[in-house]
Amino acid sequence: MELFIKLFLAHLLADFMLQPKKWVVDKETNKVKSKYLYLHVALHFFVTLVILWDIKYWKIALTIAVMHYIIDVLKLYASPKFKNKNIPFFLDQSLHIVILYSVAFYGDLANHTIKLFQNIDFLFVTALVFISFPTAIIISKLLSGMSKHIENDHESLPNAGMYIGIIERFFVFAFIILGRWEVIGFLIAAKSVFRFNDLKESNSRELTEYILIGTLLSFGIAILTGIAYLNFIV
Repeated sequence: MELFIKLFLAHLLADFMLQPKKWVVDKETNKVKSKYLYLHVALHFFVTLVILWDIKYWKIALTIAVMHYIIDVLKLYASPKFKNKNIPFFLDQSLHIVILYSVAFYGDLANHTIKLFQNIDFLFVTALVFISFPTAIIISKLLSGMSKHIENDHESLPNAGMYIGIIERFFVFAFIILGRWEVIGFLIAAKSVFRFNDLKESNSRELTEYILIGTLLSFGIAILTGIAYLNFIV
């Protein structure tokens, strides 16, 4: 596991922190003809060696560099075919992580992968999935009868409210597992402060009640999910 962590650290440094924006732009424009593509791959090789700090790992560093080149080239030519540019980015990063994992556990890859899946806390994963989009849909259904009474005369980012709700439920769930109930009160207070100006300017009792009900439902479902998780694992 220590080897994988070091390889992942090297990847983070070379792919994000040490890669200037102009390298990315030049690679997207010139693709395999870009000199920065090869500088980027060489950087991965040397950063990996530095992090591992042992010349005997040069084959590992070289393997990662070559595979990084192949994945990046595929991404450069596949990206224009995607309308959502986030998809090739996350696919690219996922493939890089798979390569790092495969290299780190090459000697016992099958057994380690089996053990990894066997140790997954599916109850935890199920709880996280439930309080994400399913809960967002449940809340929207519960509030659908009230939403028609709310005048939407202000600009907002698409689905911003839904994602805010999902993130806040993740925080609530995490704090319950950690036994930090007092922080949940801080989250409610913080959200109230951020919402205060909107509610004050709108001067709408209906909007205030709508937001309050939505917030209580969101926090309530997250709290109940956290309590249920703790009771099931006991």
